[in-house]
Amino acid sequence: MESKIKKTKYVPEIKGVFRSNYIELPKCIAEASGIKVFGRRIKSVLFSTDVAIIKNTNADSVIAVYPFTPQLVINQALLLASDVPVFCGVGGGHTTGNRVINIALHAEFQGAIGVVVNKPTPNEIITALKDTIDIPIVVTVVSENEDVLSRLRAGAGIINVSGAKNTPNIVKKIRQIDSTVPIIATGGNTEETVQKTIEAGANAITFTPPTTADIFAISMNKYREL
Repeated sequence: MESKIKKTKYVPEIKGVFRSNYIELPKCIAEASGIKVFGRRIKSVLFSTDVAIIKNTNADSVIAVYPFTPQLVINQALLLASDVPVFCGVGGGHTTGNRVINIALHAEFQGAIGVVVNKPTPNEIITALKDTIDIPIVVTVVSENEDVLSRLRAGAGIINVSGAKNTPNIVKKIRQIDSTVPIIATGGNTEETVQKTIEAGANAITFTPPTTADIFAISMNKYREL
């Protein structure tokens, strides 16, 4: 009888002397199915706008959203710094209307793999984006009460679930509505919470890294011991 034991593949790894210190995401994220965007499979998504962190991570991609009006120069800096695809935030909260569409179009021209809009974004804006750009529109969902079906009908290509501890429940509810829609979801900071989010149905996991200050503090403590 043929053995059904799954063999673990050996994966060679190469590290440099000066680039061996980087932010490594939880290994269990590899168990997610991933989302194929323009032929590139994405399982891990780093949530950051810090170019130093973005440059020193093993994440498959970056989601760059921030609590200010999106600026083209910020998007350009992030895209230039990143070695992996970037999903750029284009507004939808304080920034609305044609400005969102113009920023999204510019982000596409700069090389963004997708654009992210906030929860308050009207469906009319999502539809206008769909008619204007040729990269995925990532729509953020923060609650189980969100009308996800209307978002999908409006033109959302990917759902981004950011519901803190309730994220797995939101993902499960979306899966009841649509079993195939691509879902990116926050996975928390532990292997256990990431695993729960994947089991709930998320295709890719967003990971929030420690801040530059936190990382520096570890290094400084080591230096003080010398």
